[in-house]
Amino acid sequence: MIVDTIANASKYFSLHPLFANAFEYINQTDLANAPDGKSDISDGLKAIFSNKPGVAAEASVAKFECHNNNIDIQLCINGVETIGWKPREKCKNENAGYNPEKDVQLYHEQPDMYFQLTNGQFAIFFPEDVHAPMIGEGEIKKLVIKVKI
Repeated sequence: MIVDTIANASKYFSLHPLFANAFEYINQTDLANAPDGKSDISDGLKAIFSNKPGVAAEASVAKFECHNNNIDIQLCINGVETIGWKPREKCKNENAGYNPEKDVQLYHEQPDMYFQLTNGQFAIFFPEDVHAPMIGEGEIKKLVIKVKI
């Protein structure tokens, strides 16, 4: 997992060939006025914008998730978002099997830690990172970019 600000995004371009394109999209998009929904950015990159109320930690942890075929770049556009995290290697209690259509594996686990993102901060979640996003009060506007592995 990586947590940082947009100003430092270029430090991570070498980690995946599509990261530079993903952050170029972020920098060229009017994030504050982007409508909710999913769209393809380019081959291997998908954008998902949402603007909705945060949820209680228990509700998010009930869907404690990770992905096998995608890396998530989760950017907080506006608000304060708390996210739970735990390394996948410590997660032993699956919540149903892997869903290949949604590329999601859920776990019955508790996060080892919580952290917050605010405006212009992002987290990168690799397949090894189990995460519980959208914890908070009030509206949270965010962008998730799915990066195909």
